[in-house]
Amino acid sequence: MKRLSARRLLVVVLTALGLVCAGLGAGAGPAVAASTFPNVVVPAPVSETADGTTFTLPATATITSDDANTGGYLAGILRASTGYALPLTVGAASPGTIALSLSGAPASVGAEGYQLTVSTSGGVLIQAQQAAGLFHGVQTLLQLLPGSVMSPTVQPGPWTLPGGTILDHPRFGYRGAMLDIARHFFTPAQVERYIDELALYKVNYLHLHLSDDQGWRIAVNSWPDLATYGGSTEVGGGTGGYWTQADYSAVVAYAASRYMTVVPEIDMPGHTNAALASYASLNCNGVAPALYTGTNVGFSSLCVSLPLTYTFVDQVLGELAALTPGPYLHIGGDEASSTSASDYATFIGKAEAIVTAHGKSVMGWHDITNAGTPPAGAQAQFWGTTTSAPNLAAAAANGTEVVMSPANHAYLDMKYTRKTRLGQTWAGLVDVDTAYGWDPGNYLTGVSGSQVAGVEGPLWTETIVTSADIDYMAFPRLPALAELGWSPWSTHDQTAFTARLGAQGPRWKAMGVNYYHSTQVSWPAGS
Repeated sequence: MKRLSARRLLVVVLTALGLVCAGLGAGAGPAVAASTFPNVVVPAPVSETADGTTFTLPATATITSDDANTGGYLAGILRASTGYALPLTVGAASPGTIALSLSGAPASVGAEGYQLTVSTSGGVLIQAQQAAGLFHGVQTLLQLLPGSVMSPTVQPGPWTLPGGTILDHPRFGYRGAMLDIARHFFTPAQVERYIDELALYKVNYLHLHLSDDQGWRIAVNSWPDLATYGGSTEVGGGTGGYWTQADYSAVVAYAASRYMTVVPEIDMPGHTNAALASYASLNCNGVAPALYTGTNVGFSSLCVSLPLTYTFVDQVLGELAALTPGPYLHIGGDEASSTSASDYATFIGKAEAIVTAHGKSVMGWHDITNAGTPPAGAQAQFWGTTTSAPNLAAAAANGTEVVMSPANHAYLDMKYTRKTRLGQTWAGLVDVDTAYGWDPGNYLTGVSGSQVAGVEGPLWTETIVTSADIDYMAFPRLPALAELGWSPWSTHDQTAFTARLGAQGPRWKAMGVNYYHSTQVSWPAGS
């Protein structure tokens, strides 16, 4: 048999894989390049197979969904921007133009993954094993449509999608964002707006920083002055504010509708001036300090030797646990420089036991590992600026999971450049390339990828006052962190990512998101 030339052998192989046109006999033209999806989806999917076709959503389109919540969410967005009626049927045997199905997905997608198929003849089919997967698949579907699909008012279209199949599932189970509502107060409506923005990028945990020196933001029935007095101010001396327990429960429910779990944080034993100012009896000397509106840290501490302190912690965390369906209570534990090392270890041990007694798992900043290995099921959140944390690594070796939030990569309150009007610089400048340019699973010495639960982008609010400020600091960096949490490391590519990130600009413009136009990204004209 005649040996095939290298070129001819390559053509045969590509043809067998369906990547070039058939009929490559004598005189055949050059090979046809493989069809690809547009480079627009963030986070990057696990795999994409385009077929070179397109599908345009007709005005007569319908939606069927095995999950009423996700179906209603999608219908609401599409009706607003397309003007189409898009009737929704829940659990229909006959699929609509867009079908969201809880059957037929490959086992590999797990609890949060999905398979999305677009075809000229069959329309759009998203398959998942659980409702969260359908919801994440819907986010990818929306990104494949023109950015104007996110407009709250009717746009001209056409609403055309590339044909093919996407198979997708997350790298890490914890993909979070933190919002500090203690330094500056934000209303439930403002936080729900942020939840909607986070959901676009498959974020599944919302960490709420509810107390600090400058304000206490959640009502506690057993200690009412915490909110009414301790919540009466904020950085700069503003009027502050607080959430009722009904407010908190409403936000928790809203987050759940976006398949997002709330992690509440009561920071202690430091960052507690608002509590100490509210109740003189919580102070070792029995004297309440003045309310505080500055930005210094490390000067306050609960009284570790006082029995009432642990009654306080038990009652506060008990009420919060009863309101929180998620598994974690975050006890803070950072920057407790006014607490001795021995007192700190004593306090953290008791606080951890209280969390466990209320049926929750402990979460805390990685400083809590200085007090020894936390209880089983705990997560320690790394916020340092180095790649070494020996006590954290030791705890990880003993089973503590690590959430990665290195401040010099993941803190959304750091300035982009020295000219950025908002933010701080103590951890460095963090533009898009810095936010994206690290591997959460291979970052800390002595902490392996299997010990990493995921990634979180904290947004501290010393300089953040409005929702527009939140947008400006979170976008475009939050999607970079979301991709690190969701996408396989094999897809990590700075150039490809910034191209996909640029494609988000028209979506954000349509939504009214006040994002920072980083010079590291090429944004489409007019966005």
